[in-house]
Amino acid sequence: STLLVLDEPTKDLDLETLDLLEELICDYAGTVLLVSHDRDFIDRTATATIAWEGEGDWRVYAGGYADMVAQRGSGVLARGSGDGAAPAKSAPKPAKPRQRSAKLSFKDKHALEHLPGEIEAIEVRIGEIETALADPELFTRHADRFATLTQELGALQSDKDAKEELWLELEMKREALEAGGV
Repeated sequence: STLLVLDEPTKDLDLETLDLLEELICDYAGTVLLVSHDRDFIDRTATATIAWEGEGDWRVYAGGYADMVAQRGSGVLARGSGDGAAPAKSAPKPAKPRQRSAKLSFKDKHALEHLPGEIEAIEVRIGEIETALADPELFTRHADRFATLTQELGALQSDKDAKEELWLELEMKREALEAGGV
C-alpha cells in the first residue's frame, strides 16, 4: 500500500489548483495522510479524521471535519478550551449546514455529472455489439470475433449496471441532502 503525506497542501493555492489537488487526492489509490487547517478541504477529501482529545489521546472519526464535529459534539477549539461540556452545546448548530454541504464530496459531484454520459457511451457501444452479433454468419465466419464481442458485451453490461447503481445511490444521497437543507 502506498502512503502519501501532505502537510498544509492547500496553502497559497488558487481555486483551479485547489480543485485539481482535491481531484487528485480523491482519485489516489493509496492512503493519504493530510494535515490541514482547511476544514472545507478536509470535508471534501477525507474518509476519516484523527482528532486530538487531549492528554495524548487521539481518536479516529469517520468522514471529514464536519462529520467529526457531529460525532464528537464539538470542534477542536471547543474541546480544548475546558471540559468541553458548554461549547459542545453551541458547536453542532453552526456545523450542521457545513456538514450537509460537505457530504457530497468533489468525487461524488464529479461522478453525478459524468456518469450519465459514461452510461450513454456504454449503451451506444452495447448497441453496436448487439448489431454485430445479430449477423447470423458472424459465428461461422469469425468465431474469434464473435467470442471477443460476446465477452466485451458481458463486461460492458456489468460496467453499465455498476455505474447505474452508483449514480442512483449518489442521486438519492444528493436528494436527501437537499431535502434536509430546506
